[in-house]
Amino acid sequence: MTRRAIAAAVLCALALPGCALRDPPPRWEGTSQGAPNLVVPERWTSTGTNQDAVSTAWVASFGDRALDALVYEALAYNADLRIAAARIDVAAASVRAASSPLWPQIQFIGRGGGEMGGDASGLQGAGFFASWELDFWGRVRAERAASQQAYESARLDTAYARQSIAALVAKSWVLAVEARLGRQLARDMLVASEQNTALIVERQRVGIGDEYDVALAQANIQSFRDTVRSLDLSYLNALRALESLVGRYPAAEITVATGLPAWPGDVPVGLPADLLERRPDFVAAERRLASAFYRTEEAKAARLPRISLVASFTSVTSELFVLQERSNPLFSMGASLLQPIFFGGLLQAQVDVRTAEQQAAVAEVGKVSIKAFGEVEGALSAGFTAAERELILQRSEAENARALELSRVRFRVGSGDLRAVQQQQLVLYSIQVTRLRMQSERLIQRINLHLALGGGFDDASGATTKTSASGVSAP
Repeated sequence: MTRRAIAAAVLCALALPGCALRDPPPRWEGTSQGAPNLVVPERWTSTGTNQDAVSTAWVASFGDRALDALVYEALAYNADLRIAAARIDVAAASVRAASSPLWPQIQFIGRGGGEMGGDASGLQGAGFFASWELDFWGRVRAERAASQQAYESARLDTAYARQSIAALVAKSWVLAVEARLGRQLARDMLVASEQNTALIVERQRVGIGDEYDVALAQANIQSFRDTVRSLDLSYLNALRALESLVGRYPAAEITVATGLPAWPGDVPVGLPADLLERRPDFVAAERRLASAFYRTEEAKAARLPRISLVASFTSVTSELFVLQERSNPLFSMGASLLQPIFFGGLLQAQVDVRTAEQQAAVAEVGKVSIKAFGEVEGALSAGFTAAERELILQRSEAENARALELSRVRFRVGSGDLRAVQQQQLVLYSIQVTRLRMQSERLIQRINLHLALGGGFDDASGATTKTSASGVSAP
């Protein structure tokens, strides 16, 4: 190649960016193709919802500073989040690696030795060799864009993992408090059963009771003692689960509140049309779709010629023979063209693979969108149902407590038997446990709703975790 042609190629490389990359499918197209049967309503189907804009700082809405501290301790030390952070570093390094072919590649080679040069050739010397692929068809730029989108998806996945861990810590806190309160209920029932037994023993002493009532009362005590021991273990396991989430040794030494968090009131849920914008997992799926799109473009461009500029600067000597070119050192510059001719269908197969991966990414976008709407509707319905059941159980508990007191009065005056008291005591205990479960379930469904809505939370420094279509701002 003449120097004039080489100079023209260099000017073209500097003046022309090459073929512009195609843009990936727009958001609405990826969602409509991935979920073609999905029709998003204007409002949530669950009645009684607040349609105002979704707010952040949901952790603080429970008004429990100990819970706040545990959430941010988990964000700092949870093992899964540390793994996710390392994956972001891997993705960032992959972006840098994919960008490197856009720059000239320079290598240095040197060789020396005795008269035989170390390999019997007699050649000694050194040289710099440079090459620069002119990315006319966008193959390298498509690879870089795919890596960039994969990096963004990793960041968004980590943002969603942070929200999930925060929600999991909050739910584990609620379950641990529930276990503590449930254990206390069982202990209260045990104390009541022991008081009944003492009364039975006294009645037997004065001659108005019998051995059967004493045996029945003592058997009831053993049943409640077994229940207490079982709930003791459940409470310890709940504490260990919470400690594991925050990265501590599971010694069951963490202290939880003596009561469930106060109900924070109604929560604004926004509109269904705005949900997907807030969900980091959905935006991450879109980034993976964009990455798959660029991988397909890269595979298509790999079938086209590769044009590179090459240059070298060398100095070579030999003690065995005289080199034909006597001027030393030497500088050369030229160009190379690499056109794939026959690879047994490999290049087309690679395009087909990338196209299939892109179709799978489209389906994933649809799957995540349907999952997001289902989680919100499910959390809303479950929360409303739990609230209604809690009111019913509250009234039932009051009536059963009154019935238990009446059965005890009847037993004291001799118009009732012990079995009626014990049966009513078990009914009341069952109602109290179920009501506690509904109170806990209502809080858990509220936490699930915050997570489903993509709501962020404020950290200790006042920063807010938010997601958008362009990326993540993490504290």
